[in-house]
Amino acid sequence: MQKKLIQNLNKKHLVHLLILFFFSIFFNFYYGYRGVFPIDTFFHFDAGNNILNGNHPFKDYWSVTGPIVDYIQSFFFFIFGTNWFGYVLHSSIINFIFSIFAYLFFIKLGLNNFLSILYALGVAILAYPSAGTPFVDHHAFIFSVLALFTFIFGLLTKKNFYWFLLPVFLTISFLSKQTTSVYLSLFFLLFFSFYYFFINEKKVNYIKYSIFGILFTFLFLSIFVLINKIPLENFLIQYIFYPSTIGEQRIINLDLGFKNLISQFKYIYISLIPIILIAFKLSKNKLSTNVQKKDFLILILFFCSVILFIFSQLLTRNQILIFSLIPIASGFSHAYVKKYIKSKYLVYFTVIIFLFSTVKYHIRFNENKKFMELSSVDFQLSINASSLDKRLNGLNWITPEYKNDPKKEIDLLLNIKQAITNEKNEKIIITDYQFFSALDDNYIPSPNKWYDDQSVPEKNNKYFLTYKKFFLSHISKNNVKKIFFVGGKKEIYFLRLIEDISCIQKSKYNELLIIYNIEDCNF
Repeated sequence: MQKKLIQNLNKKHLVHLLILFFFSIFFNFYYGYRGVFPIDTFFHFDAGNNILNGNHPFKDYWSVTGPIVDYIQSFFFFIFGTNWFGYVLHSSIINFIFSIFAYLFFIKLGLNNFLSILYALGVAILAYPSAGTPFVDHHAFIFSVLALFTFIFGLLTKKNFYWFLLPVFLTISFLSKQTTSVYLSLFFLLFFSFYYFFINEKKVNYIKYSIFGILFTFLFLSIFVLINKIPLENFLIQYIFYPSTIGEQRIINLDLGFKNLISQFKYIYISLIPIILIAFKLSKNKLSTNVQKKDFLILILFFCSVILFIFSQLLTRNQILIFSLIPIASGFSHAYVKKYIKSKYLVYFTVIIFLFSTVKYHIRFNENKKFMELSSVDFQLSINASSLDKRLNGLNWITPEYKNDPKKEIDLLLNIKQAITNEKNEKIIITDYQFFSALDDNYIPSPNKWYDDQSVPEKNNKYFLTYKKFFLSHISKNNVKKIFFVGGKKEIYFLRLIEDISCIQKSKYNELLIIYNIEDCNF
């Protein structure tokens, strides 16, 4: 934020910022240490360690999700060591940044200190704690919302800095995950053009400073890619072309039924009702002044952006993570109700929806951990993961797979960890428990960031052969002799690459581990 804005903060502002700092960070810390859903919880653990060991996504390992979360995580591991504290601190800091921006957003809209901190605390509760640990969808969503805040800041203040910052936030969002920011950028461009001519404020250098922001991000990324010798072709295939084939299928098969489109987002829609009423009232006044025109367009901008967030959420096919839009929409509505309608009943409605929804989704996604598939778990059965490795100290280990006996799962993983350590041949690990490489004293390179039907092309996908060549070249280049398959039915992601499996010697180590000896294979 600009110096002038910081200088204008009074003591109450600073107190509120401190409240937000401690609440947003420690609240997320609590839920980041509570329970495990392997495929999501450890999503960036090994990946952050990969980068710390000099490897890069697209070049050294196949990745179809955003690299920036991995790079940020590697920074936290570099500063704090490869441990759970440094892992959860990453997501907690992002939660804090989001909450601060939300608070400043509400202040800028004209809400008082108390209401601004109230709605910002709602954001802190519903934003990152549903996952607790770093996750691409959360980063992508949060930085897209920050881009929306920045856009509105720019319209309200006419500060050139915001127009520079706008493409920076959109780029960070895009490099977290492709969706959201793509749709938002196209909409912003359309809105941008319309607003410029509708309001006719030619003195504001919207376009020039936005182009500066685009050029800055492009130059920075180009230099980074060149320095680290990341092949452009790899990036385009792994991050643009192949994921687009998944996106096409999801759009084709998109469920627009009532339950999927309306019911599960109903409280987000309800929180938008005051915005619709205010926009309707402004349109009846025929938008006679530039201020009314600007406010009307800001209302449209906000409303359409929320709808795009919902559309993007539908395409992710993940548990819903966008409920922090409710306190944001509530605070936004509250400010404009005060300005244009001045109805205490509409204010009460906004506050009640905000409070009810925040409590409701806090219980569902934070306390019950629905996002992490832990709704049916008794957290009192969880055990400290330090028994698995001291670097996981404090993590309350319990998973959906072994919800009745987490100690058994820990014991199995300890046994596997020892087997991996004892294996002196070159090896790779294919698993949802993406921490073995980071916890091993000797770095274990992996050809994939993670393994599922989205990250690994199916045989009928046009990029399957590209992936096959990438994976098998990793095996050959690193002289891999053993493949450890830990948990779940992960063998399929290797077997679909192999035409002749007669050279493979398979052995079952325990109920979670299968080992392939490929010493005599020539791929």
